[in-house]
Amino acid sequence: MSYISLVFMDVILPILILMAVGAMLQKKFQFQLRPIANLITYCFMPAAVFLNIYQVEFDQQLLGQLMFYLLLFSSSLILLSTILSKVFKIKGDERTALKNSISLMNSGNYGLPVSQLIFSTNPLGVSVQIIMLVFQNLLTYTYGIYNLISASKTITDIVKSFFKLPIIHALALGVVFQVFNLPLPRFVEIPLEQLAGGFTSLALILLGAQLAVIRFHSFHRVIGLSLIGRLIAGPAFALAFILLLGIEGVIAQSLLIASSFPTSRNTATLALEYEVAPELHAQIVLFSTLLSSITVTVVIYISMLLF
Repeated sequence: MSYISLVFMDVILPILILMAVGAMLQKKFQFQLRPIANLITYCFMPAAVFLNIYQVEFDQQLLGQLMFYLLLFSSSLILLSTILSKVFKIKGDERTALKNSISLMNSGNYGLPVSQLIFSTNPLGVSVQIIMLVFQNLLTYTYGIYNLISASKTITDIVKSFFKLPIIHALALGVVFQVFNLPLPRFVEIPLEQLAGGFTSLALILLGAQLAVIRFHSFHRVIGLSLIGRLIAGPAFALAFILLLGIEGVIAQSLLIASSFPTSRNTATLALEYEVAPELHAQIVLFSTLLSSITVTVVIYISMLLF
């Protein structure tokens, strides 16, 4: 328990403090959050993604193993959410909320900062999380939007939205610079490092600000099912697949920890855009984020103990 307390104090509590700062600032100043989100999406996050990919080398076997794992892991969560919706007879917008909230996790402005704190001396752990982040974005803008899709949105629009994501371009550039061993000029590397360094704090402050504007009405049964699926079943499936595939070391630690992150804030954003139970989606994000302060701490402890 002492180690769990240490993990909570050193990893989770700093995140909660930054989120609380964001919530208090939002309550006081009522920021327009979209420009801040755009700043992170188009500036800070791509810098962090590029540098982490640029600085760590992946071999083809590792990438293949990671992609196979991610397909198994995501498919299992999609199947679980489908089964739960049928067993509990959840339909319509509520079913969409359940399926997206279990399958889509906050790998960006929650997951990446956590990984950066835990694996600050081991870029490989952060890079694994970045692969997870890119995969989650792909899943969000395909499967996630498909669940919310309306007559005005075509499959072509979904594909275009995905390829417009800045992190995809940052990832591609990072791979090109790494594969061809291209030197990065110091006058370029310095501002990139400064942007990447600012990503963690700004992303968490924004997340706190977003949670501050969520209105709570009542505890819906979909919220409980979502929390079980995302925070408990997710890590359980991940551990099973990690052991099945024989993944070890830092990669196993990073994948297990990444499986425990709360529901993606993008589920609430997309639900608002498509007007599909936006309040329910937002409440799930709130409860999932708060409860994850406990569950993520436990998963971090388990990952360090096992691997």
